[in-house]
Amino acid sequence: MLPTRLLVLGIDGASPELLRGWADAGHLPNLAGLFRRGRSGNTRGVEGFFIGSTWPCIYTGSSPARHGFHYLIQLSPGTYDFYRREDCGLFAGKAFWSALSDAGRRVAVLDAPLSPIDPTLNGMQVLEWGGHDAVYGFCARPEPLAEAIQARYGDHPVGTRCDGRRSGAEDYASFVDRLLHGVETKSRMTREFLREGGWDLFMQVFSEAHCAGHQCWHLHDSSHPSHDPEIAAALGNPMQRVYEAIDKAIGEILAEAGECNVCVFSSHGMSHWYGAQFLLPEILFRLGVAQRPPPAPRSASSVAVDGATWAWHQLPASVRGRLGGVRSRYGPRKAESNKGLPSLGVDTARSQCFHHRHGLAIGGIRLNLAGREPQGIVQPGAAADAFCEALTEDLMAIIDERSDRSLIRRVVRVAELYEGPYLDELPDLLVEYDDTVPTLSTRVGDGEGATVRVRSPKIGVLEGANTYGRTGEHRSQGLLVAAGPQVEAGVFSRQVSVLDLAPTWSRLLGVELEGTDGRAIEDLAPS
Repeated sequence: MLPTRLLVLGIDGASPELLRGWADAGHLPNLAGLFRRGRSGNTRGVEGFFIGSTWPCIYTGSSPARHGFHYLIQLSPGTYDFYRREDCGLFAGKAFWSALSDAGRRVAVLDAPLSPIDPTLNGMQVLEWGGHDAVYGFCARPEPLAEAIQARYGDHPVGTRCDGRRSGAEDYASFVDRLLHGVETKSRMTREFLREGGWDLFMQVFSEAHCAGHQCWHLHDSSHPSHDPEIAAALGNPMQRVYEAIDKAIGEILAEAGECNVCVFSSHGMSHWYGAQFLLPEILFRLGVAQRPPPAPRSASSVAVDGATWAWHQLPASVRGRLGGVRSRYGPRKAESNKGLPSLGVDTARSQCFHHRHGLAIGGIRLNLAGREPQGIVQPGAAADAFCEALTEDLMAIIDERSDRSLIRRVVRVAELYEGPYLDELPDLLVEYDDTVPTLSTRVGDGEGATVRVRSPKIGVLEGANTYGRTGEHRSQGLLVAAGPQVEAGVFSRQVSVLDLAPTWSRLLGVELEGTDGRAIEDLAPS
């Protein structure tokens, strides 16, 4: 079997603190071995965009201002309408594995999140067999590969969506067992494909850590207000069990791969859920910078439909039963609501800014900028600068009554962080919430403590409840450990960014990426 030149293993959304702590304690012996013989360090995420955009940033080596992706649902340029980013190719530019393929390298890429299939790839690509963020659904290239995987391994035990409402030890035990089974199956699949040999790049990503972190943080963290000691006692530490399973898989894969360059990395971190993103639209209304939309006028047809609906419900149930087929054929149809896409929910003619979807832990605000938005009213330049300064001051004055601290840690102008052709398609301001206090959920446990109450002189008192069913949320920092025949043990000589990964892996295989924001890590891939 021809050897693999570069093996890249991702642990999606794993806490670097837990990885290091459990490795030091002997729970992750294979990772501990890599730490001892390799070079390692924490990685810096993409500032302000480390939740929705981490993976496209990793595999392009570029910021969202250069590749254009910041969230699955984005604002269509020059409009107030949202669209699904995957409908337009997900990102601009090229993934590093495609650049390697173009240069004649043979590559295998398995379950890299948020990565469209490249039908021209020299090698193989498996997409969303088991991933946290499912966009395209399970598929693979070359064409017969998907059928072969399905026949040999079936579906991932958890599937491609791990969010869900869970209660009781039995429910969580089933979920964790399916994650463990998924890790074990992914290890077998990886080793099978490694045996084909001759890979320049072989990359596999374990998303199971991501799922465990979002769903089970409160069972791992005994200080979390939603921690249930009875469930935790019945399950053990679910996150530790998943991390241990991934560590075992890493050991098995390393043994199969033999002597080669290997990089194991965590894309971004994980800790308790925090913030109050669900309050941001109302905060902007109360500050007077966004205006509520006017009530929609009722058409004659809608009045007629309402009348017919009222009359239908006045009929006896037995009559409605006999006429049900007629009503389903000729009755009113529910509107598709622009294929399920949200609306801005503001009066664009009178709003100076509006909430811009950007994920759940960091808020996005877009200015209604004259010359850019169809009904823009904030003038660019000095007027926009003054508006941003005033809005930032008002946002920072909001107090979270749970901690008696500012609800918001800082407000950042994106144009001060990044530059690129897609800068104008990103939010203008990023609202980073203070993470001192965990935010609970109405969907976890008894739901007690899910309400967040905030106040300021301008907004008065505002409260709302978090209905999103996660107890863990990402943090910016990840981790990278690399080992190989030419890699000296120790720590990296500089702070490594996730934007540096693609240029580094490409250089290790003799290809220099162009047009990236990251730069190769000289400790691993000297020029």
